[in-house]
Amino acid sequence: MPFIDSKLTMKVTEEQKETLKSALGNAISIVGKPESFLMVGFEDGYDLYLGGNKLDKGAFVAVSLFGNASSDAYNKMTAEICRIFGEELGIPADAIYITYEGVKDWGWNGRNF
Repeated sequence: MPFIDSKLTMKVTEEQKETLKSALGNAISIVGKPESFLMVGFEDGYDLYLGGNKLDKGAFVAVSLFGNASSDAYNKMTAEICRIFGEELGIPADAIYITYEGVKDWGWNGRNF
């Protein structure tokens, strides 16, 4: 059960959300997870500051995975997330920050994996 949670400085249309969701669904295989269990969330119009300055175009993306992936897989996923958000929303790669968290216990459907 991966979850990709994105906080975005700009407003995002429903069409853009659908495009992002689909692109992230394809990308999640990079870290060995299937799209069929992927949960995606977007919080747009979010204020992000870096070094005391408000970002006009920026993103904070948190990727949570049941288990872990390799550093190489995370590096490839970072490149792909930057590409996706750059192409769809025009966010420069140097304004996209991504964290990864491996989760040991993940509950779903009344039980834990």
